[in-house]
Amino acid sequence: MSKHIFPYKQDNKIILMIYNKIKGDVMELENIFTQYQQLKNLMQPYRSAMSLVKSKLESIDDELKCAENHSPIHSIQMRIKSPESILEKLTRKNLPLNTEGMKELNDIAGVRVVCHYLNDIQYIAQLLIMHEDIHLVRKANYIEYPKESGYRSLHLVVKVPIYLKDRVENIPVEIQMRTIAMDCWATLEHELLYKNNHQVSDEVHIRLKECADRIAITDAELQKIYQELNN
Repeated sequence: MSKHIFPYKQDNKIILMIYNKIKGDVMELENIFTQYQQLKNLMQPYRSAMSLVKSKLESIDDELKCAENHSPIHSIQMRIKSPESILEKLTRKNLPLNTEGMKELNDIAGVRVVCHYLNDIQYIAQLLIMHEDIHLVRKANYIEYPKESGYRSLHLVVKVPIYLKDRVENIPVEIQMRTIAMDCWATLEHELLYKNNHQVSDEVHIRLKECADRIAITDAELQKIYQELNN
């Protein structure tokens, strides 16, 4: 195989890493490189969709701040899967390594919305999906129905139209909505469990779940205090 097939050192490193992870498949290294380059070119609509959703959320927050003197959104973060992560996931799910395969993934573009209070989450979500160009694909309420780990958040998958030079693409964006307290727990839980080189005992999982439950009680109490102070 020619060493000149990889024009960029970073791409070369990523592709070799992918190849090592899926070694044994019929896919050849040259084919991985070709698909990788194509995926990089297909990322633009997802970046646009992510930015569009963020812009809509900022507009909603600004309107509420002016009309109700309350800014419900504390922060908005965006993240997009890297081409190597997409390629790995498509391979793992036995999906075609092209546009059709990418259409089966709803988490390529992601937006995380951190709100101040519990009621802000549902309010912002309802206002967002009322937009005519926002199509709700899926909703998962992990606030009312937490995961076994204690994880709480409202997940939405929406599709938004992105106008390209020759067509319109409806691009999915995953939105995670949570309070500041929920975000604190989720961030530290990820740090403790997934960036830890040691095996985590069942006791630690139980203690983390107890922390999440206490945070949920705190969230509810803070919501009550806010409502009492603001009638």
